[in-house]
Amino acid sequence: MLFSSITFLYYFLPVVLILYYIVPAKLKNIVLLIASLFFYFCGEPVYTLLLLFSSISDYMHSLYIEKHRGTRKAKAALVSSIVINLGMLCFFKYTDFLIQNFNMIFRTAIPALGLSLPIGISFYTFQTMSYTIDVYRGDAHAEKNLATLATYVCLFPQLVAGPIVRYTDIAAELSQRSHRMDKITYGISRFVFGLSKKVLVANLMGELCAIFRASNEKTVLFYWIYAVAFTMQIYFDFSGYSDMAIGLGHMFGFSFPENFNYPYVSKSITEFWRRWHMSLSFWFRDYVYIPLGGNRTSRLKWLRNILIVWMLTGLWHGAAWNFIVWGLFFGVLLIVEKLWLSKVLDKTPAPIRHFYVMFLVVISFVIFNADGMGQAAGDLAAMFGFAGLPFCGSETLYYLRSYAIILIVAILASTPLVPRLVKRIRESHDGFGWASAILHPALLGGLLITVTAYLVDGSFNPFLYFRF
Repeated sequence: MLFSSITFLYYFLPVVLILYYIVPAKLKNIVLLIASLFFYFCGEPVYTLLLLFSSISDYMHSLYIEKHRGTRKAKAALVSSIVINLGMLCFFKYTDFLIQNFNMIFRTAIPALGLSLPIGISFYTFQTMSYTIDVYRGDAHAEKNLATLATYVCLFPQLVAGPIVRYTDIAAELSQRSHRMDKITYGISRFVFGLSKKVLVANLMGELCAIFRASNEKTVLFYWIYAVAFTMQIYFDFSGYSDMAIGLGHMFGFSFPENFNYPYVSKSITEFWRRWHMSLSFWFRDYVYIPLGGNRTSRLKWLRNILIVWMLTGLWHGAAWNFIVWGLFFGVLLIVEKLWLSKVLDKTPAPIRHFYVMFLVVISFVIFNADGMGQAAGDLAAMFGFAGLPFCGSETLYYLRSYAIILIVAILASTPLVPRLVKRIRESHDGFGWASAILHPALLGGLLITVTAYLVDGSFNPFLYFRF
C-alpha cells in the first residue's frame, strides 16, 4: 500500500485515525501495531512474518542484554542480535549479487535464488540493530512490553522508507504522547506537502526519465536533461516520503527526526551529506565510523574508516557494483575535501562552490540510477560527448519545451527560497496572519484535490527507495 494511493488516502488512513482517537490511551499502541501489520501485509503478505520475527528477536535479545549488562553474556547476545539482523538483510538483498560475482570469477553456473526483496528491510533492520546496540551501551533501557517494541519496529509511517528512527528518538512517546491540535494540523500540512512533492514533481520527473530511456534519438543535451531530471526526481521522491512520514508521525503524536534539509543548496560535499538522508548518515557515523575509531586514530586508519563507511553506504542502497562505486565516489570526494580542498572552497565564491557540488551530485546520481556499471559508463561518456551523438535534436527540444516549467519549479522548490519568502512576508505585514489562516488551508485543499486527480488518472507510482 502506497501513501500516494487512493486506498491509503481515503480508506486506510481515515479509518486508522478514527479508531486511534476513539480508543483509550492504553490501546492506542495496539491500534497502531495492528494497522501497521495490516499495512505491511497488503504489500508483503509472507514477509510480514519476517517483520514480526525481527521484532520478537530483538525484544528477547535486549532483555537478555540488560539482565546481563557488563558481562560476556551481554556481548554474546549483542553479537547474536547483529548476526541475525545482518543475516536476514544479506540473505535477501545480497545472495544473488554474491552468486553472480562468484560465477563470474570462478566461471561456475550456480543458479540465482531469485528472491524478492522484503519492502523496507534495509530500514527496519537498521532500526532494530540500533535499538539493541543502544541497550548494550546503556543509552536505552530494554522495553519490557513486546507490543510496545513491536509498535516501534512496525510503525507504518516510517516502516518502509524511513527516516531511520532510533528507539531513543521516540522511547518516551511510545509510552505517553500528546495529541495537541497544533501538532495534528502541522502533521496534516506536512503530509500534504510531501504527497504533492511526490505526485506533482517526482512522478513527472520520473516520467521524463522513462521517456529518455525509451527514446531512440538521444543527444548529449538529452542525457543532461535526464541527469538533472533524475536528480530532482530522487530528491522529491525521497524527501516527499520523509515529509509524509514525519507528518503522519505528528498526527499520531510522534516526533520523527528530519531526514532532509535542502541538500541542493550545499556548497561542499561535506555539507551535502549533512543535509541529505541525515538519519542514514548519522546511523553510519554512530554505529560504524566512530566504533572503527573515527578520526581519532592514525591518518591511514582514518582514511580506511571513511572508505569502509562509504562503501557500506553504497552497498546499503543496492546489491550492484554501481552502488558501491557511487558510495566510494563520495568517500573519495569527502577525503579530498577534508585533506585540502575545503581550504580552497572557503576562499571560492559561493556560486562556484554551489556549481561544484551540484555538478558532482548530478554525476553521482547518473551512476546511482544506472543498470550496472556498463550503463553508467555509457551514460557518462554520452554526457561528455564521447558517444558520437549530436549535441541536440528535434525530439530533445520537444521534451525540453514540454517539461521546462516543471523542471524550473522543481529546481526552485528544492531550495528554501519559497519558505523564506513566505516568512519574510509574514514578518513584514502585520495583517498577513489572518490572510495566512485562510490561504494555507485553501492551498492544502487545492493540492490534495490536484493530487487526487493525478492519482485517479495516473498509474502505479512506487517510491524509489522501496527497492532498497
